Amino acid sequence: MPQTRPPAVAGRFYPASPEALGAEIDGYLAVAATGPAPKAIVVPHAGYRYSGAIAGHAYAALGEARARIRRVLLLGPAHRVALRGVATSAATAFATPLGEVALDQVAIAQALAFDWVRTLEAAHAEEHSLEVQLPFLQRALDDFSLVPLVVGETPTAELVALLEALWGGAETLIVVSSDLSHYQLRAEAQALDRATSTAIERLDAEAITPDHACGCYPLRGLLALARHHGLAAHTLALGDSGAVSGTPQQVVGYGAYAFH
Repeated sequence: MPQTRPPAVAGRFYPASPEALGAEIDGYLAVAATGPAPKAIVVPHAGYRYSGAIAGHAYAALGEARARIRRVLLLGPAHRVALRGVATSAATAFATPLGEVALDQVAIAQALAFDWVRTLEAAHAEEHSLEVQLPFLQRALDDFSLVPLVVGETPTAELVALLEALWGGAETLIVVSSDLSHYQLRAEAQALDRATSTAIERLDAEAITPDHACGCYPLRGLLALARHHGLAAHTLALGDSGAVSGTPQQVVGYGAYAFH
């Protein structure tokens, strides 16, 4: 029987109303973007009021390819369950207030051929790192299918092998969902996030630790494979929760990056 994963954080991380959600995302996407669309992007996953504007810079860069991109590999960290390796889902679709996104069953079967990939619904049921990206993708792209991958502690070489198997061509977009520094004083967070951005631009996978990014494992895999494929990484936007909260303590950093 078809199984749809319902939204878990609608009304908390982003609006539950389709009209309000679409209008908010359209506002974030209304930033200037020129040049070819990236093969991969890195985007934050906090509540939209905190990181939506940062994420918008990366999603706006997809405009030139909105009809060409037909498959999205979406990787994010596990916040709700202890996880080693990578977890995908047996669902046939993931839902948001904007509708359903079908899962790419062929690509998921390819992923499950690796020993470190398994089906684990518990890893997806309450996970926000993937879910908050879906409305952006629904608004930025036309028709596409999804390969959802929650990533726990995983060696970089294993993630490189997985991403290489699913790399595809111009029809495939890779999205890594990750915030940057966590719970620092704002000045310290900004300095750490600038250093992280430099490491990303240098494609220096080994420089990224959990202190730099909560999605460090999928990010390392992307950086290593981007280097192999001769891609260049560009920082599109940087910010932090202190800009919204108005307090300099316990700040979380956010960044948007494109890989061409």
